[in-house]
Amino acid sequence: MSHPRANPLVGITLDAEQLPTRRRLTVSNDYARCIAQAGGLPVMLGPIPELARRYAALCDAFILTGGDDPRTEPFGEPTHPKATPVLESRQEFETTLLRVLAEQYPHKPVLGVCLGMQMMALVAGGRLNQHLPDTLENAAHHWDTTHPITPAQADTPGSFDMLASLSESSRVHSRHRQAVDEPGSLTVLALADDGIIEAVADPSRNFYLGVQWHPERTEDPALGLALFRQTVDLAGRDA
Repeated sequence: MSHPRANPLVGITLDAEQLPTRRRLTVSNDYARCIAQAGGLPVMLGPIPELARRYAALCDAFILTGGDDPRTEPFGEPTHPKATPVLESRQEFETTLLRVLAEQYPHKPVLGVCLGMQMMALVAGGRLNQHLPDTLENAAHHWDTTHPITPAQADTPGSFDMLASLSESSRVHSRHRQAVDEPGSLTVLALADDGIIEAVADPSRNFYLGVQWHPERTEDPALGLALFRQTVDLAGRDA
């Protein structure tokens, strides 16, 4: 087994915002701070679809950050009228990146956060609940709040053992109005107390984890910084 470099390169996706006269790229500095604390070197990835293959080869691990809502037409469903869609360039970039990683670099760790988890599920053949207030009475409990989560199964596979230790005191910070309804080929690892899917993974890969919460804003170290540490620790290792 190979050993990771001293400071693995961790690619962090950026959000794209369309202003009246230009397009601006943004991301919370908390992602970079957490990667740096975990011993990695954060690298910001501009959402340019034709560069996805080069980024996939360059970086040792990837963080797919939060943002607005996916456009679901590319995945066979109309986008909900109350959705706030991400710019097409960002979605095309992240879709391409995820597919290239699956095909050519499945050993490279991927951590998807909020929108990132939703993109992972869509690419895996899943589908979304595109507007929680339509179907969930307490949808507001998922908007910029802290709430408990529990494991979806007794035994979590391989690299995802951390989620097996969840208890009633395990709380995460969430901010979303959409959620994964069906995970496709991914495995569900954690749920909110109202049944919303909170974590998905591909156990066949080195580390491929999506979380609906924001670990960069979660106070519980086991569900916050520890996820970034594991991403960095596994970066550069073979599956």
